[in-house]
This record gives sequence, structure tokens and C-alpha cells, in this order.
Amino acid sequence: MRVMLGVGCDRGTPLETLETAVDQALAMSGLGRETVRGLATIDRKNDEACILDLAASMRWPLHFFSAADLARVPVPNPSATVLKYMGTPAVAEAAALLAAQAGLDALLVEKHKHRGADGKSATVSIAKANP
Repeated sequence: MRVMLGVGCDRGTPLETLETAVDQALAMSGLGRETVRGLATIDRKNDEACILDLAASMRWPLHFFSAADLARVPVPNPSATVLKYMGTPAVAEAAALLAAQAGLDALLVEKHKHRGADGKSATVSIAKANP
């Protein structure tokens, strides 16, 4: 199986926090990092160090989507807070689905949130990628 990861995080989230969130989400679905075909997030995170560093270290392609594109994707867990700050009701779930070029039925992990030791949070969603 090949999957796409949709990710979101607080500004300044450490790489370790994002990696832990990714590994936890993959474990929840019984998958390993070798199944990941790429990362996806909102274009406003195009300078977020932990996302750039994870993609580079794993050699995963990184996909950025606009808030308008993400907002058009139906998701099971929309967030008023994410809408307020990002202009879309979902980042991780919507980005995973867009990058996977798949519908809602492809969502393997809806929205896994992990808070690191420093209080910063990362969110990961996993979608089965279309061949």
C-alpha cells in the first residue's frame, strides 16, 4: 500500500514532535515509513522547518495546497479554530486526500494530534494513494 501524509503543526514545532506524530499515525494504521509517498500541507507552511526537514530527510515529495483548495475537500473533522487561523476547516485531512487524489473513503487515519514536550502540536492524517 502507498499512502500520502497530510500534516499540520504549530509554528516552531520541533522536528521530533512531527516525527513522533507521523510514527504514531503510521502505527495506528499498521504501516511503516516505507509506505509513505509524500507529505502534504497548506501553502502557508511552506517555510515550516520541521515539515521541510522531515520531507528532506525522508526524501518524500512535499505538496503544498492553498486554503481555497483545502476548503473544497469534505472532511470528517472540520475545525473552527483551523478555519479561523488558516482559512480552511481542515489542513491535515484535506491535504492527505488531495495529495492522494482520493475520496473520503481513502482516509486511513483521520486526524491524529500529538503534543510534544514543549507544548507544540503536530497533526497527521493518512490517505491511501491512488495508483
